[in-house]
Amino acid sequence: MRLTMTGLLVCALALPGMSAAAHADPAPLPLVSLTTIPDGWSQRTDLRPVLQVFADGAAVHRPDVVSKDRKPETEPKKVTGTVAPEVIAAARDEITALAEVDFGIPAGDGKGTQIIDLMPDDPAGEVHLVVYSPGATEGLDGDQQAARKRFADLCKKLVDAFKS
Repeated sequence: MRLTMTGLLVCALALPGMSAAAHADPAPLPLVSLTTIPDGWSQRTDLRPVLQVFADGAAVHRPDVVSKDRKPETEPKKVTGTVAPEVIAAARDEITALAEVDFGIPAGDGKGTQIIDLMPDDPAGEVHLVVYSPGATEGLDGDQQAARKRFADLCKKLVDAFKS
């Protein structure tokens, strides 16, 4: 039995394409991802990032990903393009700076979430920023509101910098 199993394994590995599939490079991870989870969408499984920016400046924008009109079974539009290197560099600096601030958690029920993920090649440099109830301000102090504005401005700057 052992000889038969060994023979089958050798045959399987010798088939054309088998070794190439085992050694294929994984798809690159985006350097920066912006994700929005609207209020009431926590149970949806079709959520995707609004914008993904790769280290080389290539980018993918999904303009209708959080549209209330898009049905869960319908894939969001996918537009490929670029983001300028200077915008990416400034965004990395701002994301790193925002890792040190308090966004607070406003009073009341959750009203969605916004996330910025920075995922450089070195995992030690990863930053994951999460803002709960991005439109709410009740119970937040001035510093927390200012931090949320910086977060929102950064999201807008990255989306606005996308060129298809």
